[in-house]
Amino acid sequence: MDVRDLLEGMLGRDVDIETGGAMVNPAADDGAMVGIFVDKRLKLAAMVVLDLPLAAYIGASIALVPVGGAEFAIEEGALTQALFDNCAEILNVSASLFNAEGAPHLKLDRCYAPGDPLPSDVAKWVLAYVRRIDLGVAIKGYGTGKLSLLVL
Repeated sequence: MDVRDLLEGMLGRDVDIETGGAMVNPAADDGAMVGIFVDKRLKLAAMVVLDLPLAAYIGASIALVPVGGAEFAIEEGALTQALFDNCAEILNVSASLFNAEGAPHLKLDRCYAPGDPLPSDVAKWVLAYVRRIDLGVAIKGYGTGKLSLLVL
């Protein structure tokens, strides 16, 4: 529910969430956008991983770019700089999902674009069985994709 509320608030459109989705694997197909969150000691503490379609749809919908812009990026297998930057802004705000009372304060440290190689200390966690939730996300008027949220 928190993920849906965050996305609906930021995107200004209806978002449907399905739990129990598949893990997003940046090494598969066209890759995935990966947001890395760190604590005050700059220790890796959480990650948000979005498959290419979801990253494109989020990046387009926040800027009111027509769905065709996102679909073109998906067909090309890469985000434009504008779609990447827009999606990174959503990831920055998503730090609020981790910052609960009594928990360490986390901040977005870095985003990796789909297809970018991940450092080994990040890559080993993407498909790990840690505290995680894997979701299917549908953005009204745009499309669907997958999101994995991990707490390390």
